[in-house]
Amino acid sequence: MSTKKGKVLVTGGAGFIGSHQVDALIDAGFKVVVVDDLSAGHEYNVNSDATFYQMDIRDTKLVDVFDKERPDYVFHFAAQINLRRSVEDPVFDADVNVIGSLQLLDLCVEYGVKKVMFASTGGALYGEAEVVPTPETYPCRPGSPYGIAKYTIEQYLQFYSSYYELQYGIVRYSNVYGPRQNPKGEAGVISIFAERLLNHQEAVIHGDGHQTRDYVFVEDVIAANMLVFAQAEQGIYNVCTARQTTVNEVFDYMAANFEGSPRAIHKEAFYGQSVSCLSYQKIKNELNWEPEWSMEKGIEKTVEWFKNKKQ
Repeated sequence: MSTKKGKVLVTGGAGFIGSHQVDALIDAGFKVVVVDDLSAGHEYNVNSDATFYQMDIRDTKLVDVFDKERPDYVFHFAAQINLRRSVEDPVFDADVNVIGSLQLLDLCVEYGVKKVMFASTGGALYGEAEVVPTPETYPCRPGSPYGIAKYTIEQYLQFYSSYYELQYGIVRYSNVYGPRQNPKGEAGVISIFAERLLNHQEAVIHGDGHQTRDYVFVEDVIAANMLVFAQAEQGIYNVCTARQTTVNEVFDYMAANFEGSPRAIHKEAFYGQSVSCLSYQKIKNELNWEPEWSMEKGIEKTVEWFKNKKQ
């Protein structure tokens, strides 16, 4: 990719990760256009220097945005992100995450977009892996429609690259957390805990809380995205910490940022992956990236944001 600045269209740019990406691109000197239907994001997240269109990526009027704005690059974050909903309604999930993405890729080809950056997933692709931390070479066996859709778009991107010469970068995130994460619904345990503790409620842990995830701070994710975006080569990269943290440990980190004695209660059984932890060796070797934020510092900054938001 040329280092010459241009215009970037960011789908889902009012959401959690997408809005941080918009900020980084503007700071780097790019003009940015945001498309978001605000189903999960908020307009107040959108940088005032970006041009904003409230629109679903499946909307036929998206072609008008491409026609007017003529983006050089696209970052694709817009998605149906609720894994449970994908199981309950796989048709809706596929409509948004597969058909919507394909319509976007067709517009990228039609309007000469140079590169597409795709926000994929790690844990939902590899499943209950036998190799931990799990590398990109591990077989992808997604166990949910959400994971299937993400992997499908990865395959389509490789097809569009070989057939239409559309360049891509694919980043497979572990569990991203940080400021602006939406605590509503199935969003992320850290943001859900933050909201409950701020409201003086007990945190709810499903099962014994020994299930582990690989929690990566959003600022580390954005740094990785920018490196993958800037490189000329195409590639698929895990973005993670290679560290397992239990839900019980997450609660302890959270509780340390609140006065009094925050409590957690254990309810029901836990259904899902017991272990999810990815390897970042590839992106470290090729792009010299590694996570810089510790859980302690990342959670401290996240809780501070939630406290300020509540005021």
